[in-house]
Amino acid sequence: MPTTYPKCSPSEMTGLLVLLDSHKGDEDVARLADDLDLEIDEILPSLDYAEVLGFVQVDDGRATLTDTGRRLLAGTIRERKAVVREQLRRTTLFRTLMRALENSPEHRLTDAQLMRLVEFTTAPSDEVVQNIVNWGRYAELFRYDSDDHLVVAIRRAAPPRSPPTAASSPSSTGTAASPAARTSGRTPPRAESRMIAVA
Repeated sequence: MPTTYPKCSPSEMTGLLVLLDSHKGDEDVARLADDLDLEIDEILPSLDYAEVLGFVQVDDGRATLTDTGRRLLAGTIRERKAVVREQLRRTTLFRTLMRALENSPEHRLTDAQLMRLVEFTTAPSDEVVQNIVNWGRYAELFRYDSDDHLVVAIRRAAPPRSPPTAASSPSSTGTAASPAARTSGRTPPRAESRMIAVA
């Protein structure tokens, strides 16, 4: 996937895609700019970012929605974020950034470290870094600590597992059955005595 990072927000890019969709997914770029009462240069960052993420194809001054772009527009807010996250991970910069976050001992990067990553793919500047942070936060690839100026990995928790514990109330026989024993209708006394001893 190409690696360019024009400055635009997720809402600006999505707004352009919605407009393109209203033109049946295929329209001259100049017409899109005219509909927004903007100059062509003013919509190019959003158009370029949409192309980088595979949401549109631009050929000879004409923009066309891709299947991925249509999938984005058809989704809920949560689903749209998931599609953007998926596409960002395909870019050189975000793939490198996420690998660096995962390999960092504390799963975090300073602004300076992020700047060094940006240098590999585009001309570094504070605006470029802020733009990358905005997109990463939108797609929930990471969060940003503005007080300490840190990009922090989002740790996606595994489904909770409930360890077996002794029942809080005794059974009719005076012993508390384990979950497995309750399921089978039997109470293994040795296992139960071990659980009580641990508790």
